[in-house]
Amino acid sequence: MGCDGGTIPKRHELVKGPKKVEKVDKDAELVAQWNYCTLSQEILRRPIVACELGRLYNKDAVIEFLLDKSSEKALGKAASHIKSMKNVTELKLSDNPAWEGDKGNTKGDRHDDLQRARFICPVVGLEMNGRHRFCFLRCCGCVFSERALKEIKAEVCHTCGSAFQEEDVIVLNGTKEDVELLKTRMEERRLRAKLGKKARKPKAAEALSKPAVPEEFAGPSTVKTGKPEETSPDSREKKSIPAPKSAATNGSASGKVGKPPCGTTKRSIASSEESEAYKSLFTTHSSAKRSKEESAHWVTHTSYCF
Repeated sequence: MGCDGGTIPKRHELVKGPKKVEKVDKDAELVAQWNYCTLSQEILRRPIVACELGRLYNKDAVIEFLLDKSSEKALGKAASHIKSMKNVTELKLSDNPAWEGDKGNTKGDRHDDLQRARFICPVVGLEMNGRHRFCFLRCCGCVFSERALKEIKAEVCHTCGSAFQEEDVIVLNGTKEDVELLKTRMEERRLRAKLGKKARKPKAAEALSKPAVPEEFAGPSTVKTGKPEETSPDSREKKSIPAPKSAATNGSASGKVGKPPCGTTKRSIASSEESEAYKSLFTTHSSAKRSKEESAHWVTHTSYCF
């Protein structure tokens, strides 16, 4: 069976040795890290965001990942630490004027220079192609090379001038040691934020339970405790003195002693100084009274029937 017709098999064809470990092309790995989205594996396009571990993403891909939970399959592990858009920072990248992209390679017969990058460091001018270490600031999102940080030591951003701390510096596409360090910082930062929220909750509850009292009402409380109020001697004298009686109301016509004064006195409309039109509205006016001729017998005739 086989080996006929003058064929001579070699040793490596008959003996199966250990499998060779496939080596990953470094250039291809750098291109995948710096030119493609970690989540969707598409070419990076603005707006570009970075997570707290230094990985690059398309902003649209992160939004779709957060909205659609069913997409968490093989690629979901790369973004499992992203819980909301607060966990990513939009990057402010500086374009490389020497990068042409696909404009000069329309026919497909031109060699693509993998050393060329779309973005550069705005301070030193190094290209962001993976050959040099780059970092960004969480406070503002500005991106520059690590060499710029070492050569120009400052506590403010070299691009926008905003203040930052050492914890705000995040290395892009760093080594395993860098990723472990960034992961511990991320966990500590989230733990502090969680404890701060728990500490603010009881304070907010106390503020709601104790409403603020205006300044004009501030001072000792005026709530009655049920004890009889102490009256001053002046108030006692005022209460003991009776109201004076008027001489007009205590006349001989009334014949009663101690009658309280009347607040209002009756007066007739006829003797008032009002106009005749106003007086005619009342029954006491002469126009409202009927003469004997107009009034009929109460059995045979009633004037209100007409």
